[in-house]
Amino acid sequence: MKRRKFIKNTVLTSTGVGFLAGLYSWQIEPFWLEFVNVQMPVQHLPENLIGKTVMQISDMHVGNRFDYQYIIDSFKKAQLLSPDFVLYTGDYVSYENETQVEQLKEVMKFAVKGNLGTAGILGNHDYGKDWAAQEVADKITTILQTAGVPILSNEQKEMNGLNIIGLDDYWGMNFNPNKIMSTYDSKKANIVLCHNPDVCDLNVWNDYKGWILAGHTHGGQVKPPFLKPPMLPVKNKKYSAGKIDLNDGRTLYINRALGNLHQIRFNVRPEITIFTLIKL
Repeated sequence: MKRRKFIKNTVLTSTGVGFLAGLYSWQIEPFWLEFVNVQMPVQHLPENLIGKTVMQISDMHVGNRFDYQYIIDSFKKAQLLSPDFVLYTGDYVSYENETQVEQLKEVMKFAVKGNLGTAGILGNHDYGKDWAAQEVADKITTILQTAGVPILSNEQKEMNGLNIIGLDDYWGMNFNPNKIMSTYDSKKANIVLCHNPDVCDLNVWNDYKGWILAGHTHGGQVKPPFLKPPMLPVKNKKYSAGKIDLNDGRTLYINRALGNLHQIRFNVRPEITIFTLIKL
């Protein structure tokens, strides 16, 4: 009888713990935003930019898969930090139909913008179904630019001494990194925006030395303690989240995403990153 009671209590306890873990992963962690602070040494950084902040916002995924009022609330919190630069690294929507275009318009009324400059790039989800709808990408680009977020497609934009190089999405229709990487000026204070970190392994960098800000992975969204995330949408499974030294003068930073592809997270909180510029 004691053994039966022990087994029964163990089963009930396990069931209760599983229920609480599931509830936490569904209703709490997907909306438990973390502001992550990182120092960013940059070559050729102008003296007047030392100590300035660069905010990275990535993978908002506005749509029907979670309550996107959370994105608006997160933007309001981010605005209070008064960032000097704001950089967006793609996947603004989880596109299903034209509804997401209207939803994004609503969200971008609250866009976070930098005191000294703002820029962004597109991600694969911004190209609609099968990442192949140019008209969807054009509409999203128009919404973002109207909201004060210039979108760079294999282009660069100098903002008060900081030069932002924006690559179009690896899986999208306009990926052409050589267009800009073959002509960039290595003597400027450069930062590259690249949605999918797998691009880091391609032979397109032309001896670039510096930071690459990416997203796309969401850190896997679910990560068992002490283990690697079981699912990552990249070929190179080392590209999960956070700061990665590529051992060739490049430093990759993968943001864990502000939004959620699906409303479930465990041990991978949503993130907005705050970089503090320092001279290398």
